[in-house]
Amino acid sequence: MTKVKHITEPDAFGFQVRIVRRGKETSRYFSHKLWGNKTKSLKAAIAWRDQMLVVLKGSKTRFLKPPKNKVSTGITGVSRTVKFDHRKNKSYLCYTVFWVKASKSRNKTFQVGNIESITADDELHAFRTARLFRSCYEFAIDNDLQFDDSQFVSWKKQRLYDDETLTIVY
Repeated sequence: MTKVKHITEPDAFGFQVRIVRRGKETSRYFSHKLWGNKTKSLKAAIAWRDQMLVVLKGSKTRFLKPPKNKVSTGITGVSRTVKFDHRKNKSYLCYTVFWVKASKSRNKTFQVGNIESITADDELHAFRTARLFRSCYEFAIDNDLQFDDSQFVSWKKQRLYDDETLTIVY
């Protein structure tokens, strides 16, 4: 039985990743057959675990529990939400950024996708983009600049956080 932190090999057919944060378990099974062989499935399990540890880092708040469908990301103005669409009977994972424009509260939602089919990379991409959106907004406010949210319109197709031309503060 192979044992790496958060990763076990419960049977001869794959690896199981289990992470528990604030009483909530996040897990995924990596089949050797699906990933090609045992080495590839272990590498995929480790990569997913590492990405989820970043995503699930969570809030430092100790005593207040967030509502069931919302989780603080530890970043002011950015939350992780699972929205349920009753018409399609599906749940969607979203990162929502709260900000102010023309003295009115606004929010920008970065929808990751159907909770049953998203990958850790999709979730990490949405989280990093939401974090960038909020930090660009804060930079504009701190420097008395006009914040332009239009640069985030095609966020799903671009890795904006890799673009050095954006004004960001980490």
